[in-house]
Amino acid sequence: MPDATFTFRVEEDLKVAFGEAAKAQDQTSAQLLRSFMRDYVKRQRDQADYDSWFRRQVQAGLDSAKSGDLIAGEEVEAKFARRRAETHRKLGR
Repeated sequence: MPDATFTFRVEEDLKVAFGEAAKAQDQTSAQLLRSFMRDYVKRQRDQADYDSWFRRQVQAGLDSAKSGDLIAGEEVEAKFARRRAETHRKLGR
């Protein structure tokens, strides 16, 4: 893919400070900006992927509940009480 030019305005003192910070990392301002842009795009994609996964999980839970596939609260409490007791036993508490 051919490179494109990205032009924007920024205060001169910020431009100078950014250039110095980039140079301290043995990078040019452009290299550092490209890196920041890639990281930002990746974070946004990862967040969108997580959001999509989370919505599917919630919908699966709602569908399961609507179909009557539920576990009684008392049963869940008893199961985790047994797990806690087993963990405490293993830890010698």
